[in-house]
Amino acid sequence: MPAAQPPHKPLTELAPAADRFAMTALAVREHPRFEVCDLEIRRSGPSYTVDTLTELQNRGRLHLIIGSETFLDLLNWKDPRRVAALARLAVIPRNGMGFDPEAPAAQKVLRELGLPGFARAGEEPGAAAAPLLVHAASLPISGSDLRRRAREGRSLAFRMPESVVAYIRDHDLYRPEA
Repeated sequence: MPAAQPPHKPLTELAPAADRFAMTALAVREHPRFEVCDLEIRRSGPSYTVDTLTELQNRGRLHLIIGSETFLDLLNWKDPRRVAALARLAVIPRNGMGFDPEAPAAQKVLRELGLPGFARAGEEPGAAAAPLLVHAASLPISGSDLRRRAREGRSLAFRMPESVVAYIRDHDLYRPEA
């Protein structure tokens, strides 16, 4: 779900929301269990996760998949306790990045959100609210890195689907203004 106005990123660094929606649709079109939603693009104002989860709460149990860096920054989000109450957090450490769920920084986030310790995927979950710690294969890349590579005219091959690379090229996205 692309954000129309991400509150933590300057819009000047991003492609227009409609283009980000189109690229997301291209990226998942061959994955029948994925769908792209334009809820945040249709809503005016900043795209706060808590507002989105509130709108989606009648669709059943929600899970919010976030990277470990994002988890550690969660206290800076709008109404983080409500975010954790509306959706079970699934935290995925990025390959090549250390994440210690017992470290003081992680424990502080858990404490401030009123959450018990982490449950590991595949283990007995314990408390329903316990965030899941999921170790999944991932590439050590970030959206910021991809946008920088595109601005610099560097290759995006093997970092995203070719259809998305072609869209970026065909729509001249992320290039400096001439």
